Amino acid sequence: MATLYITSILEIPLAELRCKFNRSSGPGGQNVNKLNTRAELQYNFAQSAVLSALQRQRITEKLSARLNGEGLLVVNSERFRTQGRNREDCLDKLAAWLAEAIKPPPPKRRKTKPGRAAKARRLDGKKRHSEKKKSRRRPLSD
Repeated sequence: MATLYITSILEIPLAELRCKFNRSSGPGGQNVNKLNTRAELQYNFAQSAVLSALQRQRITEKLSARLNGEGLLVVNSERFRTQGRNREDCLDKLAAWLAEAIKPPPPKRRKTKPGRAAKARRLDGKKRHSEKKKSRRRPLSD
């Protein structure tokens, strides 16, 4: 796999990604204490040749909490016991985050006024509610 597929039109070469491994946290005995299975994937999207300026801007806005001090997008995974599976998990997370971040915003809502039938239904409902309340009142004594 020489590229990471984000969308049908966006592919990121794996050469632009940097992967490091270190010790996982939590219980696990010798596997945790001796092996570097936790994967950390770093992506310098600002220097990427495959992203447009608009895509970079959207990533910066939507994923700002996931950027480190150097402006790199950092993805971590320690779900699995092996480096390979954690690396694949990082790639999957990165692809999902980027696909969500570069999506264009939904179109703005066009303001409309309620139609005549909707107004009639609302007023009819109010009238029925009023009649229900009136029927519960004590009758007027003459």
